[in-house]
Amino acid sequence: MVQYSPAHFSASFAALADATRRGVLDRLARGDASITDLADKFEMTLTGMKKHVGVLELAGLVTTEKVGRVRTCRLGPCRLEEEMAWIARYRQVWDARFDALDDVIDDLKRQEKARGRKKRK
Repeated sequence: MVQYSPAHFSASFAALADATRRGVLDRLARGDASITDLADKFEMTLTGMKKHVGVLELAGLVTTEKVGRVRTCRLGPCRLEEEMAWIARYRQVWDARFDALDDVIDDLKRQEKARGRKKRK
């Protein structure tokens, strides 16, 4: 069984919980960008964007490099494989529950249809 790091998971899911940070990841998937470019795109202050990027950095989702006065952001080394495996495990549980619910509903529909036939005769 895969061992998950609670701190790593908390950092990853906290980073992904915010719509702006997910937007930053979407933007960086198309190429590197400066903090200034990201702040402009999301219509926020440089300080606000730096805080968002800091959260993404702590989770390993983004790396930054400062050259002169420009801090460039790029996607980080974290590929979210452990998080995806964790989610997949729960998806299997829910898929099984929904399949069982579908079976119950189908059975109830068959019973209702059978009762309807008997009443008409």
